[in-house]
Amino acid sequence: MSNTAAETTEVVVIGGGQAGIAMSEHLSERGVAHVVLEKDRVAEAWRSRRWDSLVANGPAWHDRFPTQEFEETDPDGFATKAEVADYFQKLVDRKDLPVRTGVTVTSVDENSGSRGYRVTTDSGVIDADYVVSATGPFQTPRIPGLIPEDAGFTQMHSSSYKNPDQLEDGGVLVVGAGSSGVQIAAEIQNSGRPVHLAVGPHDRPPRSYRGRDFCWWLGVLGLWDLVTPPAGAEHVTIAVSGAGGGHTVDFRDLADSGITLLGRANGYSDGKLVLGTDLQKNIANGDENYLSLLNAADEYIERNGLDLPPEPEAHVLGADPECVTNPILELDLAEAGIRTVIWATGFGVDYSWLNVEDVLDESGYPVHARGVSPVPGVYFLGLPWLSRRGSSFIWGVWHDAKYIADQIDIQRMYRDYAPAQARVAAIAV
Repeated sequence: MSNTAAETTEVVVIGGGQAGIAMSEHLSERGVAHVVLEKDRVAEAWRSRRWDSLVANGPAWHDRFPTQEFEETDPDGFATKAEVADYFQKLVDRKDLPVRTGVTVTSVDENSGSRGYRVTTDSGVIDADYVVSATGPFQTPRIPGLIPEDAGFTQMHSSSYKNPDQLEDGGVLVVGAGSSGVQIAAEIQNSGRPVHLAVGPHDRPPRSYRGRDFCWWLGVLGLWDLVTPPAGAEHVTIAVSGAGGGHTVDFRDLADSGITLLGRANGYSDGKLVLGTDLQKNIANGDENYLSLLNAADEYIERNGLDLPPEPEAHVLGADPECVTNPILELDLAEAGIRTVIWATGFGVDYSWLNVEDVLDESGYPVHARGVSPVPGVYFLGLPWLSRRGSSFIWGVWHDAKYIADQIDIQRMYRDYAPAQARVAAIAV
């Protein structure tokens, strides 16, 4: 271990996105000395790692911290990515949170022979009793090695997509039908390009129903507080959109607009994409998820005597399009005119800088219970399902950060405890 003179603080928070800012707000309220280290700018993922037209998927009244509203966004509207980034910067400025930008953490190690951890950065060393990793789930773009890089197609991750103008002429294949995939596919289709969309398992909630946004329905029905995903749904994405003022995603509408729906991309050989036979099943399961929420909402309204307007038309689903009933199982990309493949396939995590034993599993994913690792003093924040379904949302991460701040406070109490005899001796000295 290096003998480099180190700065000292109680808590180092790594990451200056929504998780890191939430953590800092709670630590500041408790008077806990800390610093937040961010390698780029505050909320950089919202600024530069999203497409140009992105808006939040939750309405502004809901998708925020309880301590600050969106100033320039209608409460029932959907904040643009710039408004979200500015929201967090304003909170940092208003509360004078100790956020340092342009600082990259290169390693976190246990302090040898003393308590706490040594955080090494490209601008110095910090010793801290507690470390909170608030780097979130969107660290490394995940692109399946399905199509070789030299196959002759432009391939990019959804995090690199900005707008249709950046794409070369020709058709586009979008792989992944969560919120990112469906919004990107629709935008490209509207630009006049032919689009194919590979659809995997997904949840498909209504954008709104009987005058209430789906975020409200998940709240009153207690569904945000589910502590574990349903069996087999750990990696199921949510297809919902705030674009254009918000709307329910219906894959039939996407097909009607001219988008060709495909099953999951399972393989590639000699210029041909091998597709799963699961398209109709995935659409049906998404419909079941959608209708189950409508039925639960109807029951809630009746049980509580609410005066909300009936919406029977929401229960009526159209016929499956031809591309669903007679799915393509093998697609020659060149023959279909596809020149660009966009992988809306999510992200992986990278904790290569975290040199603490027993806090990561064999796959490199955090081991934790509600963000508390098995090693005292190491915490994780901002991960999906950290404590509940809402954990990776702006409002959910704020509540998770409060819990972790409580745990740090408890550990500080034990750290600072001294028996009465020892206190008397200390006073005498």
